[in-house]
Amino acid sequence: MGIFDSVFGKKENTTTKQEKLPWIPLESMDQLEAIAEKSNNRPQVIFKHSNTCGISRMVLNMFEGSYNQELDIDLYFLTIQSHREISNRIAEKFGIRHESPQLLVVKDGDVTFHTSHGAISDMDFTKCL
Repeated sequence: MGIFDSVFGKKENTTTKQEKLPWIPLESMDQLEAIAEKSNNRPQVIFKHSNTCGISRMVLNMFEGSYNQELDIDLYFLTIQSHREISNRIAEKFGIRHESPQLLVVKDGDVTFHTSHGAISDMDFTKCL
């Protein structure tokens, strides 16, 4: 037992192991075209993340913590710094202003819902899928 354990009490690990999200890395323009095509059969979701932004990291953590694993969607993850050209193409293709963090729902080839920043963690997927 360390000195801090005796003063502050030893913390027990009370966290439960959460399943990892089924992220699909979005790393090519071809994938973006495939997302639009696949959205005709089931919703496609794109999460645009900035790895240099603390707000983006916080929103991502909250999103991952509240995500419903039973949703029938494909979940794409785009790191802005690594693939800025794809982020720019998303804005052009779907007519959505770039933000990060940003979440977009693509259905039938179009963005049917998008939000950014703290609103991502507040959203209810059942209302936008």
